[in-house]
Amino acid sequence: MDYQAKLTVPFGVLGILCDEHALLGIDFLSATEKSQRATNALAKTVCEQLLAYFANPDAKFSVPLKPNGTAHQQKVWQAMCNIPRGKTRSYGEVAAELKSAAQAVGQACGANPIPILIPCHRIVGKSGLGGFMRHASGESIDIKRWLLAHEGATLSPLMGESEI
Repeated sequence: MDYQAKLTVPFGVLGILCDEHALLGIDFLSATEKSQRATNALAKTVCEQLLAYFANPDAKFSVPLKPNGTAHQQKVWQAMCNIPRGKTRSYGEVAAELKSAAQAVGQACGANPIPILIPCHRIVGKSGLGGFMRHASGESIDIKRWLLAHEGATLSPLMGESEI
């Protein structure tokens, strides 16, 4: 894939996909992937804003986003963006708000093309972290746990708060 930048972050490398006008996607790449300088001004701004976020979870993102998805996915992604830093909501809570099903919310989370900026990591299971990047365990969940801890989220003891 032709990325406009590859940014080394605390848990690996992020592949940045954008055009001249909007951020189109962020992919989690292998930690062995080499970083790559931004090839356009927007990619440079995306990298700067991501680095600011990793330095301070209160940093704000202001780059234009253009996530490609269905109408339902767009609603779920908007609901994610309404969850404040340091807070989480369950798949079921978001589903009830959108008059949807928890599984459909989970599928929209897995299809999120712009993780971190569209904070799918803030949606968790009723009694656990739930999935992340279409995985229920392993490195993906470690990244979700890292992002939630970075943002100061507290989870109930049933959800493994001590692990965060």
